[in-house]
Amino acid sequence: MTAEDAAGGRFCDFRVTAQDQGVRLDVFLSGQDVALSRSRIKRMVEERLVFVNGREAKAGQKLREGDMVRLLMRDAAAPGLEPEKIPISVLYEDESLLVVDKPPGLVVHPGAGRDSGTLVNALLHHCTDLRGIGGVLRPGIVHRLDKDTSGLMVVAKTEQALDDLSRQFKEREVDKRYLAFVWGDMIPDEDRIELPVGRHPVDRKRMSTSSRRGREAVTCWKVMERYGEATLAELTLKTGRTHQIRVHLTAAGHPVIGDHVYGQTSRRISQVRDAVLQSRLKTMKRQALHAARLEFRHPVTGKRLLFESSLPADMERMRGYLRAYAEKKYGS
Repeated sequence: MTAEDAAGGRFCDFRVTAQDQGVRLDVFLSGQDVALSRSRIKRMVEERLVFVNGREAKAGQKLREGDMVRLLMRDAAAPGLEPEKIPISVLYEDESLLVVDKPPGLVVHPGAGRDSGTLVNALLHHCTDLRGIGGVLRPGIVHRLDKDTSGLMVVAKTEQALDDLSRQFKEREVDKRYLAFVWGDMIPDEDRIELPVGRHPVDRKRMSTSSRRGREAVTCWKVMERYGEATLAELTLKTGRTHQIRVHLTAAGHPVIGDHVYGQTSRRISQVRDAVLQSRLKTMKRQALHAARLEFRHPVTGKRLLFESSLPADMERMRGYLRAYAEKKYGS
């Protein structure tokens, strides 16, 4: 193997010998001294960071003796993505992973037009050994929450942990439960929503249950408290589609309070007859959705880990407002 510097990282070169004739590229690279898993190698191929004889590679392509394989090993702290001392609430941490309680308003990872002030920037400051795990822009990120959704997230600190946790999410072995204040009185006490979710047929920034290419999506809900005008519900995800809870609840006629994308918030608030409740509902500036419970198997020890998070301050205030309204109107 040889290595040389490259912009934003370094090149690593490997010459294929007769012993590796006919071996798949991902199998070949996973056996080299670069500490990369096959799934990570696949992601690098998708990111166009792997080349065979100077051409962009395919993960499953077969190698021939004499082929030159080149990797661009990019640093997680690429230009424009720097560690930042942003306070984060870490509930658990060991050498393999950490669990954080994300506040509302914090973007998880950099995207178009944003390369600072994200959870990833905070993680790069908190975990000096996170570099390179899972990719340049999303180091260690196993799953994500929307900017304005608060609550629990698990972050991988090693390739092994990332692969195993990603598999657990994919195979639905992770117990994820959310709490949400939704419009209306949900009937019955428990039910499930089974509607495919995909890109909106017109607005590509939104998701929809009317997509032509929707994927299977299942959300189970359970009523925790009733307030007449609204309900506190627990949502359990059986699948993990983008915006799934928000899209499903809107389709069911009970959008999340404060959801300005899917919930027709202004119209809903204007229909509330109680002036005091109406003014208090306006104080919820984001979707009232919180990832309250997360249970998974530790990728190394195999032990089941369970984490719970209480409602953040803005949602706790909302519960107080709704309880007071329900007691005044219904006497309970």
